[in-house]
Amino acid sequence: MNDRCGSGRSRRSRGPLALFAAVTAVTALTATTACADGPAAAPGPAASRPASAGRGSLEGVWRMDGYGTLVTVKGGSLRTYETTAVSCLPGAVTGTRAGGPDGRGRTRFTVPDSAPLTLTPEGAGSARWTSADNAGRRVLHRIAALPARCAARPPRDPRAAFDVFWRTYAENYPFFRAKKVDWAAVRDRYRPRITARTTDAELFAVLRAMIEPLHDAHTRVVAGPDRWFAGKRPGTVLPTPAFTARVEAATAAGLGPGVHRREWAQGRLSYADLPGRIGYFRVTQFARYTKKGDYAGDVAELDRALDAVFTKGRTRGPGALRGLIVDVRLNGGGADPLGLRIASRLTDRGYLAYRKRARNDPRDPARFTTPVPVRVRPYHGPVYTGPVAVLTGRLTISAGETFTQSLMGRSPAPVRIGEHTQGVFSDVLDRGLANGWRFGLPNEEFLTAGGRTFDGAGIPPAVPVPVFADEDLAAHRDPGLARARALLAGWS
Repeated sequence: MNDRCGSGRSRRSRGPLALFAAVTAVTALTATTACADGPAAAPGPAASRPASAGRGSLEGVWRMDGYGTLVTVKGGSLRTYETTAVSCLPGAVTGTRAGGPDGRGRTRFTVPDSAPLTLTPEGAGSARWTSADNAGRRVLHRIAALPARCAARPPRDPRAAFDVFWRTYAENYPFFRAKKVDWAAVRDRYRPRITARTTDAELFAVLRAMIEPLHDAHTRVVAGPDRWFAGKRPGTVLPTPAFTARVEAATAAGLGPGVHRREWAQGRLSYADLPGRIGYFRVTQFARYTKKGDYAGDVAELDRALDAVFTKGRTRGPGALRGLIVDVRLNGGGADPLGLRIASRLTDRGYLAYRKRARNDPRDPARFTTPVPVRVRPYHGPVYTGPVAVLTGRLTISAGETFTQSLMGRSPAPVRIGEHTQGVFSDVLDRGLANGWRFGLPNEEFLTAGGRTFDGAGIPPAVPVPVFADEDLAAHRDPGLARARALLAGWS
């Protein structure tokens, strides 16, 4: 679903490089980090009364807490609806029952182009929604029926498209205050420009102008393969093939002559042993590790790489690593659970990675769901527990950032070297318009144990070092890598 979602859309193929997709193909945007669940608008009167259903039954209609999504389960089929106070459109997630219910009432649904999802009843009036490719869970509350507007044909008028777009952001986006954007004033400014005769090009220009000042890499609008926009933090330079080639040359020089880097996952994972028993592990994406691009394949390929890197010889004994460098400076995101799998190889004790919460009151941007704790659990096998240095920068995006955050509770804590990360953590709430366009926005916060978020500013480095500066790339220098090697050598 979203660069991390559990609502059923391929997230990592749906959410991996929301930003990097800007230099490749728009399809990566439409399928990116897109959770097809968003803060729910208040249901209509018919939906406010619990339906009679047997205890533990999943049949019926459900409202997702904190996400403007309704879910219907009928027979062996599941489908979602995307809602606001003024709209109800068929959602992008559909599922077919694949197994269950088991002894706990859990039922598994397969979802086209995504990881399976599981619904677990928790009494007659609530249920839990989980997906393998998403960290955390969603809570469902039973309602009597779909609102009448869900059965009505949605208007395709440009004014209706504007209203759904504006309303979706108004009900779900958590960061207007932090971004110093008056969303009501945005509506007052742009709504009069939209008429029944507004062209697609004019409507797209308005929608883009509305969200561009947010400077948020998890905001986007896609009106076709040649007409789309994705936000980014000011100063962010999107990677091009020429840029990445220069980065590769600088990194290779920083690793030194004769160092062999082994690769997995179509080059998205790589590892090298450096002199002084220091390891270098680079992760450039948390998705698309295989040609098929499915989440199960991603997990299998990641585990294959991790088994090869974190061997008994590297994790304990006289030949064990004295330090490990983890490089996520050029990481566009993907599935959060893949990052958690890596973190599980770097600890021998469980700890809190982060807590997730979503806006759940369309009228009050300060209201959120109860935070869901997401933990790092030690791998049952060889784990590395020594010093770690994490290289970050503004091209550390989305799941690259949640991975970085998941390491902050580790002991010993890693030292972060480089620059602030991009500052986008939420799953992307993927939404559609009646005219066939798609758009996306964040609706969640990822909290530290102390309740802090890094949205907007990004996770700061402990050791500031320029990342991929033009003069360094021209000279084939990698000061961040050099600083990490020096620090780890000094600590060992």
